[in-house]
Amino acid sequence: MHFSVAIVGRPNVGKSTLFNRLVGKRLAIVHDRPGVTRDRREGQGWLFGLEFTVIDTAGFEDASGDNTEARMRRQTDQAVADADVALLLIDARAGVTPLDRHFADQLRRQKTPVILVANKCEGRAGQSGLYEAYGLGFGEPVAVSAEHGEGLAELFDALGPFGGPPPAEDAPPEDAGDAPETERPLSMAVVGRPNVGKSTIANRLLGEERLLTGPEAGLTRDAVTVAWEWKGRAMRLVDTAGLRRKAQIDDSLEKLSVSNTLEAIRMAEVVVLVVDAAAILDKQDLTIARLVESEGRALVIAVNKWDAVDNQQVALRRLSDRIETSLPQVKGLATVTLSALSGRGIDRLMDAVVATHALWNKRISTGKINRWLEDALTRHPPPALPGGRRVKIRYATQAKARPPTFVLFASKPEELPESYQRYLVNSLREAFDLPGVPIRLHLRSGHNPYADKG
Repeated sequence: MHFSVAIVGRPNVGKSTLFNRLVGKRLAIVHDRPGVTRDRREGQGWLFGLEFTVIDTAGFEDASGDNTEARMRRQTDQAVADADVALLLIDARAGVTPLDRHFADQLRRQKTPVILVANKCEGRAGQSGLYEAYGLGFGEPVAVSAEHGEGLAELFDALGPFGGPPPAEDAPPEDAGDAPETERPLSMAVVGRPNVGKSTIANRLLGEERLLTGPEAGLTRDAVTVAWEWKGRAMRLVDTAGLRRKAQIDDSLEKLSVSNTLEAIRMAEVVVLVVDAAAILDKQDLTIARLVESEGRALVIAVNKWDAVDNQQVALRRLSDRIETSLPQVKGLATVTLSALSGRGIDRLMDAVVATHALWNKRISTGKINRWLEDALTRHPPPALPGGRRVKIRYATQAKARPPTFVLFASKPEELPESYQRYLVNSLREAFDLPGVPIRLHLRSGHNPYADKG
């Protein structure tokens, strides 16, 4: 039986460290600064054969109203309400604090069962805090060290009743990457500069206030992954921290956030670059777009706050010209204008994501590719080299998709000019209807490998 576990507690008690330990990866940012986690983050936990969804939450804050802390608190309350069991984490080295007691009282009033976990119990420093924890009224606390992996067997015993009997084989769950293509969720990351509306767009797509939003720039710190369905199709959305210019980043926590965002881009299939309609494709937007292309990810541009643009025709022409001159390597890039606040354009955005993903996965038969090659060479032969020689391109094939990658076999491939390679890429894009996705072209020396077999 699958179940969900929410990890809660005041700031800086080690919730994200325990989360990372249970999912077996460094998914959540861990930093000495309190309050790093703001959004609730989900992952697949595994503990001695026991499988469950584990939810990392923001630190419990005694806050109300509509400030950042209060919105974080509401996210945590929702995580507890949705979970089958909550782990209330305390810092045993610091002992039980008044804030721990306050939130223990609040958790006691909720229906969700609570397991008390005393973290940082390695060595003697945490012993007095462990004994104090009995006074919180949740029975015997589970003593662990999330950082060192101690006490996990005892935590397994405490969680066991919520999951039923463990599976027969003591092995971690099969990774989703091994699933057939038709069953795999489409993974999309939402990226962009700070305060352009990434989390608001994500909430619109999910149909709930799942991610923390507000007027403050830089609210999102972690790359937060959420699974959902769109028109019956399994999706995995990753909301990311805003990317500022590298020269402006000197804070260690922001560097970790940027690292998480870059990793999200590398792991995504489609990246939605959100730009502000008031400053369409500025220098930082173009830097991000080129990074996505260099990683071989499919790219869709979402122009947010479109309802605030006075002259939309002029803005569209400016956007089109900017893409044509500054992003020629993804010619035909899909762009969608929308308003995250009103929801206008959200369906068109998802249509573009799915269509671009299909192009990114496209495979073309070798016969069609070589008929294209013959036509492309006839229309525009390779330029003459010194001495009047020409590079002979004999054969082409598609090596892989995701992104579409082609291999050309030629004599002296290293001498084929880059300008001619760009011609071939553009010709491929036009001939096989591959607008807006990265195309990789690799040149190899040699003859037609199939002809050589005869």
